[in-house]
Order: sequence, then structure tokens, then C-alpha cells
Amino acid sequence: MTDHRLKFMKPSIALQLHRDAIRTVVERNDACNPRIFGSVVHGSDADGSDLDILVDPIANKTSLISLVRIKRELEQILGVTTDIQTPLSIHEKFRSAVLREAVPV
Repeated sequence: MTDHRLKFMKPSIALQLHRDAIRTVVERNDACNPRIFGSVVHGSDADGSDLDILVDPIANKTSLISLVRIKRELEQILGVTTDIQTPLSIHEKFRSAVLREAVPV
């Protein structure tokens, strides 16, 4: 459940406030190397934008349930909608651009 008081916070602000928590949640849920991409990296995020996070799966550990848990936990902590992707979940047309622009958390 998202904290509605933070619902309209800019994702870039939520990121600044919770970098350590993001890394912890990702690692605790069997993924690694969290990176930010999209509007936050471009400096175009606004109140109500989502936070795009790219994570690397860990062989034989990361599952769809892991990714859902990461999304839910981060949305609760950050108070912003969060989109969790892995490199292979991004359409191949956009994958190389996303991987080039992604910035470590």
C-alpha cells in the first residue's frame, strides 16, 4: 500500500531520500545492480511520474514473484509508482538505449 501523503512526490526526490532502501529491497528479493532510467535520468520527472528501475536477475534465484515483491516494497517505501524491469524484459528495440542511459542507484 502506497503512503498517499507522498503520492505526488517527484520520483527523483524519492530516489534521493531512499537510495539505501532501494538497494536493500532489491538485494533482499534476489536481484542485484539496481539502476534508474527514464524520466528521472532525463530530468523530466514530475509529481505523479513513475520511477523506472532496472535490476539484474540472479541465476536460479530471481523469479517473477521476486520482481513483484520489489515493486510492492519500493512503492510502499517511496510513495511513488515504481516500474521494475530486467534487461531482457525491455523490448529489444529500446534495450540498448535503456542500458546505455541507466544510472546506478
